[in-house]
Amino acid sequence: MSDVTAVENLVDKHQLLKKEIAKVIVGQEEVIDQILLSIFSGGHALLIGVPGLAKTLMVNTIAKALGLDFKRIQFTPDLMPSDILGSEILDENRHFKFIKGPIFSNIILADEINRTPPKTQAALLEAMQERSVTVAGNHYKLSLPYFVLATQNPIEQEGTYPLPEAQLDRFMFAINLDYPSFQEEVDVVKATTSNIEQVVNPLFSASEITEIQQLVRRVPVPDNVIEYAVRMVGKSRPNGEATPEIIKNYVDWGAGPRASQNLVLAAKAHAILNGKFSPDIENIQAVASGILRHRIIRNYKAEAEGITEDQIIKSLF
Repeated sequence: MSDVTAVENLVDKHQLLKKEIAKVIVGQEEVIDQILLSIFSGGHALLIGVPGLAKTLMVNTIAKALGLDFKRIQFTPDLMPSDILGSEILDENRHFKFIKGPIFSNIILADEINRTPPKTQAALLEAMQERSVTVAGNHYKLSLPYFVLATQNPIEQEGTYPLPEAQLDRFMFAINLDYPSFQEEVDVVKATTSNIEQVVNPLFSASEITEIQQLVRRVPVPDNVIEYAVRMVGKSRPNGEATPEIIKNYVDWGAGPRASQNLVLAAKAHAILNGKFSPDIENIQAVASGILRHRIIRNYKAEAEGITEDQIIKSLF
């Protein structure tokens, strides 16, 4: 099958996928689009929102529709790294045997990741970057495709540990979940207070997802689009050459090179899901907020004046 045919098939299947997810999830289209972009690009996503916005249900539904194995890890203050990675035990023959932890799956839902201390948060780092884990000196490969979709309550809430910048940078997208509209909330209440249960049919397989990731990487990108992405990321740094005044006034730290890579990858996926065979500057702008939001560190002045990350990102266009 040619890449052109593969893109055309993907566009059709993507529409069916969204309909399948919409059986269970009301609204939240932009959030679902960004999660799917992250998965098709081979990246991880961080979902930020208050409890009760169906973050867990959304990830579970997407995993079912994509035909992928799914495990949920509830992060708590007493969770240990071995609870995630697995541990070695003595079997009946007095030999050490490795029992795999829940991290060995295609999609990991790291639920309320900022409820657990940094030591346990760090247990995810190797898995997210290398798609492998090391336990007691032994190296274990994780099955592909592999994604961490983490949920996080707002930092201001009680009993939370802010994610370190090194870990935040491993997430391709940071996705804000907002409250539903009045009509969406009415539809949610109707759907969840009856005994009708919707069945989500798997439309993809693990091997198909891997093929889509390879297709995304093969998408050609014009030099001017790559240069636009790199220039945008460069302007987010307070001490950069072409830094706008808003960045100098309101930003402590800007985005690093991984942001440039993710911008181009996500723009490729955004282009082919919309039937284009190569991304343009509009595709970069469409994915910029989700890619840069968690990589721009505002200063106290920005917080005091209510300047948001999204306002700062818009100024980079």
